[in-house]
Amino acid sequence: MQESFNEILKLLLPEIIINYFELTSYKKENVALHLYLKEINSLPKEYLQNKLSSKGFFDEITVQDFPISGYKVYLHITRRRWLNEDIGKVIFSTDSYREEFSCGRNSCNTGVCVFFKRDQ
Repeated sequence: MQESFNEILKLLLPEIIINYFELTSYKKENVALHLYLKEINSLPKEYLQNKLSSKGFFDEITVQDFPISGYKVYLHITRRRWLNEDIGKVIFSTDSYREEFSCGRNSCNTGVCVFFKRDQ
């Protein structure tokens, strides 16, 4: 998306989302705003010592966030799937963005926090 559009998003969405996900599209309805986010393509820090292969994405999950200007906001989040070839298992990133919510540095008032904590 355009750089100026990303600057506005930084004011509306949690910083953690802006840092680890890219907005791929959006849809505005009468009472709702749907934002479609895809995890950026960067190797999970906790698996840098392993041989990883990108294997697409996990199923999209939808999280309701705080309203914006009277619109309900739904974040449609797609996380990357990696194959750890050393152990033959599919993995996902659990690094920085999850740590920020679990260690109390953020207030965890958004649905995004619940989404990441749920997998722990």
